Amino acid sequence: MDRQLIAQSFQDFRERLIATLEGLEAEVGSSARFSRKPWDRPGGGGGEMGLMHGQVFEKAGVNYSLVKGEFSEEFARSIPGAEEDRRFWASGVSVVIHPANPHVPAAHMNIRHLCTTKRWFGGGADLTPVYPDDSETSIFHEALKGACDAADPAYYPEFKAWCDRYFYLPHRDEPRGVGGIFFDQMATEDLVADHRFTLSVGEAFASVYEQLARAKMERPFSQAQRHDQLVKRGRYVEFNLLHDRGTLFGLKTGGNIEAILMSLPPMVSWP
Repeated sequence: MDRQLIAQSFQDFRERLIATLEGLEAEVGSSARFSRKPWDRPGGGGGEMGLMHGQVFEKAGVNYSLVKGEFSEEFARSIPGAEEDRRFWASGVSVVIHPANPHVPAAHMNIRHLCTTKRWFGGGADLTPVYPDDSETSIFHEALKGACDAADPAYYPEFKAWCDRYFYLPHRDEPRGVGGIFFDQMATEDLVADHRFTLSVGEAFASVYEQLARAKMERPFSQAQRHDQLVKRGRYVEFNLLHDRGTLFGLKTGGNIEAILMSLPPMVSWP
């Protein structure tokens, strides 16, 4: 499957998600829209940051990238297929949403395709509520399970467990949120099916998150609840700076620093 077609499908998905999030802002009378900032990578490729600051979303980032070049000799040792040939090509969409309302869960999603002498897909989505809600958690997981089951019934239990292990703060001995799914180095014998599944994860996330945000985005909240939200965001910062693979990949491949750190919330507090 042509990798440029994969990259274009990622761009098209990104535009649909941006429209969805802007639509939620419009529902509350907000005129907030995404600002776009293209960037170029000196070693090859580049991307576009997309940021929105509104009434529903204090900060929403939906970034697209297509980068290529050579890994450093040190980093290449950790990447499948790059040990002998350090050239790479990678494209993906990265999404982080920090709502204004503490009742609306923060969320993360990404999809990607990476090529060395091997090629594979990866991605996932997870939810980080301030106040976990069993019904909300169930709806989120059912949406992701539906995407998994349509491809392979074995995917959901495997990728859910992977997410639970990955989005965990070992220094605090606690999960970052209520989980979701995470997968990487997906390379079955059917590249087209792997691509279809990866896109379906993005589409499932976009649909279910729109539903969850709409349900609570106009719910009243107190200053105490706002404080709880800022403290919870501290956990997000700790994970992304200490443990997140995407952050490490961006830094090790000379990516755009603003785009790499897009995931960080605009305001945060530690008790």
